[in-house]
Amino acid sequence: MTTISINTDSCIKCGKCTKVCPPHIFMQLEKLTPVRVVKADNCILCGHCVDVCPKAAIEHSEISYEKVHKIDYHNMPSAEQLMNLMHARRSNRTFTDRSLQDGEVEQIIEAGYYAPTAVNNRMVKITRVNDAERLEKVKDYVLDTFGDMAKKMRESGEEASADGYFGAAMLEGLVKAAKRGKDPILRGCKELIVFTSNHRMGLRDSQLAYQNCSLMAQVLGISQVYLGYVCNAYEEGDKQKLKDILGVEDEIQAVMAIGIPAFRYTNYTER
Repeated sequence: MTTISINTDSCIKCGKCTKVCPPHIFMQLEKLTPVRVVKADNCILCGHCVDVCPKAAIEHSEISYEKVHKIDYHNMPSAEQLMNLMHARRSNRTFTDRSLQDGEVEQIIEAGYYAPTAVNNRMVKITRVNDAERLEKVKDYVLDTFGDMAKKMRESGEEASADGYFGAAMLEGLVKAAKRGKDPILRGCKELIVFTSNHRMGLRDSQLAYQNCSLMAQVLGISQVYLGYVCNAYEEGDKQKLKDILGVEDEIQAVMAIGIPAFRYTNYTER
């Protein structure tokens, strides 16, 4: 059971905790009057109260002050620097055979875990997959699924999926390209990052985590590509089979290919 209390000797009655708490656990009748804790069991463990308190006056059973760190607002990127990063972020599919450093991948994954989630559910799991055999099985899974989809379209007399996104000829073309030795599915990448969640907001949460990971990868000089073909095959094929291949249990929400690019883009086009 979550317990929260106010250290009255330290509290300066600023009321910041009452303003940032999503479930309104803290109450203050008037400015500079004592803050009370009500319904601590409603806490979603977001940590807003602990992180906003200027005097470390909030004593939370689930949040240790050993894990609370000062934010250096003087060490933030400028708006121009951040925009330059976003201009540079591209889906660069020119993956090389160079290996990624474990520390770099760990930084990318850590960035994803700092993305917000609905009601702080934190159910997004981020999994690194870099086993060559598994990657081959992912490609085979996608190609087999696309082959089955194309066959069903041909048999039904429909040349495209109901939403028009997939065409039988397109799917067959991908399968043929793979047979010729090309890799239209993973684009030759050696590593995947898989985002999973069983929460009802899992897709949205994973998309937020994905963007955090993507920007961190760009800072590190690592290319990242959203693998829509893998996600679409998952939606249309045997879901449990792909989960088993990737070694994940929850619903697959997004898949990112990462690797060292052969070259970088020198320009960006306005949007």
